[in-house]
Amino acid sequence: MVLIGILEGIAEAIAGLSKGYFGKLSDTMGRRVPFVQIGYAMSALSKPPDSGIFISFVDIFVRTIDRFGKGIRTGARDAILSSEATVETKGKIFGFHRSMDTLGAVIGPALALIYLYFYPNDYKTLFIIAFIPGILAVAASFYLKEKIFLKSKQKKYFIFSFLNYWKESPKAYRQVAIGLLLFSLINSSDVFLLLKAKQSGLDDTMIIAIYIFYNLIYALFALPMGILADKIGLKKIFIFGLVLFTMVYFGMSMNLNLYIFSALFFFYGIYAAATEGIAKAWISNISDNKDTATAIGTYSALNSLCVMIASSWTGFVWYQYGDSVAFLISGTVTIGVIAYLMKN
Repeated sequence: MVLIGILEGIAEAIAGLSKGYFGKLSDTMGRRVPFVQIGYAMSALSKPPDSGIFISFVDIFVRTIDRFGKGIRTGARDAILSSEATVETKGKIFGFHRSMDTLGAVIGPALALIYLYFYPNDYKTLFIIAFIPGILAVAASFYLKEKIFLKSKQKKYFIFSFLNYWKESPKAYRQVAIGLLLFSLINSSDVFLLLKAKQSGLDDTMIIAIYIFYNLIYALFALPMGILADKIGLKKIFIFGLVLFTMVYFGMSMNLNLYIFSALFFFYGIYAAATEGIAKAWISNISDNKDTATAIGTYSALNSLCVMIASSWTGFVWYQYGDSVAFLISGTVTIGVIAYLMKN
């Protein structure tokens, strides 16, 4: 458990730091599209593993490459999305993106489930097959048109240059980011939810099926949640998502069966739909257009470091005191985060 927590945490931390750096670099260069293309290419290349050893060096390496690719593309891609929206449609645009992105996370595992039914345990071939749509995604990115915008006057930048934005950013940005980051400190990797299901007696097939179900709910609700957020407020929808998160984690602290797991992952899918795209829409609304990639990249970088801490302490607490304690801590602290966001 500790090793899984550290592995997930390291991967997310590397992705996070690269999101901040390359988000800043995108604003500095006045370019978006190359970062999207390179980022998706790196993630595609990380798919075919050559190791069957659980949590080997190769596993860590390919996982890191995948996250690094995500870090390169995230700030620039989200800045493109933001540029295609107005303040009144940010929730809808980011919700649509999360919906389509997650729909892929439904189709992919569903096809994997069918493949594993006929070829049990042939994971190596399965990952090689997953390389093909990755390449197609890279090819599709060449249809993107670059929009010209003012380059940053900053000539020198280093890996942590994006942190300067924290001092320069609007007060509203810092207030929102603090609340989101406090939540990230207790929001560990979803791997732990799946491990809870496995330890409760569900076999690999059922775990994959539940993962597909969760992503399907996420995909179905992401766009409606984004549209609703534009109408009643991004903050209200985000807090609603945190309430669902609290319910799910308190539920996960108990001994469960398949039906209860299904119900909890249903609500967890709605939570994800109400928070992930909404958070970026919220951030982009309180930052200048020329700093969008930096603003989102800075938040994403700090967020990933917090997730690294969350995954590490969750793995340790799980190992020392059991899964129930780990889930109860996360649920309880989230109540405090909700109170903070409601006051700010």
